[in-house]
Amino acid sequence: MQDWIDYCFDKQGARLTYPFGDEIPVFRVGGKMFALFRETDGSPSVTLKCDPFRAESLREQFAEITPGYHMNKRHWNTVALNGSLSDQDIQMLIDHSYDLVFKSLTREEKAIITANQLMGRV
Repeated sequence: MQDWIDYCFDKQGARLTYPFGDEIPVFRVGGKMFALFRETDGSPSVTLKCDPFRAESLREQFAEITPGYHMNKRHWNTVALNGSLSDQDIQMLIDHSYDLVFKSLTREEKAIITANQLMGRV
């Protein structure tokens, strides 16, 4: 799970928060969540935003992808990080979630994030 947390840190404007307690890292961009990591009975997972049509298709294709735990089931998927999905697949799902959230930000929010990135601020 730590590798995927580190991957999220590399996203432009990503911020790590703990709104649900010290055990549940949540990544946000522009104040909006794009990844929520948790561990249940030793099984790590990440909950990610997803296009509704794609979300349903992914759930049909992969047993490791289920409707978002405690989230809007139409827009969020929970992905088991048990080694069944390839790193490339998980990376693609995180990228998709980040991109959906970033695109939903206002023009001003995007400009601030981009400017901070260019200035070397995290």
